[in-house]
Amino acid sequence: MSATIESRVVDSGDDDFVEQAWSLKEKIRRAEGVLRQRRGFFKDAYRRSTVYCYLERDPVGDDQLIGFAAVRRDGYVLFLAVAPAHRSEGFGKRLIARVAEDYSSVTCHARTTNEEAIGFYENLGFEIERRIDSYYEDGGDAYYLKLGSGGSGITDKLSRLLG
Repeated sequence: MSATIESRVVDSGDDDFVEQAWSLKEKIRRAEGVLRQRRGFFKDAYRRSTVYCYLERDPVGDDQLIGFAAVRRDGYVLFLAVAPAHRSEGFGKRLIARVAEDYSSVTCHARTTNEEAIGFYENLGFEIERRIDSYYEDGGDAYYLKLGSGGSGITDKLSRLLG
């Protein structure tokens, strides 16, 4: 039996999949040491965001969150996570492409030491706008990254990347 993958958007104010998103984020944090947040902060930010999701529906009809991007109303990506078992399948790119459909620019922060994330974002066309020292609670530094400056250019670029 095979599973079906579907995309869904959770509107601001809803908390559909918030527990699964927290669990996925924590699984990644434990394995990779990134995506550190306090539970209350995460849940509040999730509920205030529009959340773009990929769900895997198993043959019994249960939905399992395999990736999500929580985005503020200005196009800032608060959280982007893809389950390790589904990496390199294009879900991260598709999540960012979906976000770019709704915003004239997409921005985020990434730890300066998180080379995988920085490479991912740069591959999509994000540019490092600036470095912010001691951005994270633990004193870690961040890059502020930006994709696009308005217009349809970002969706065109992402469409080419997605093929």
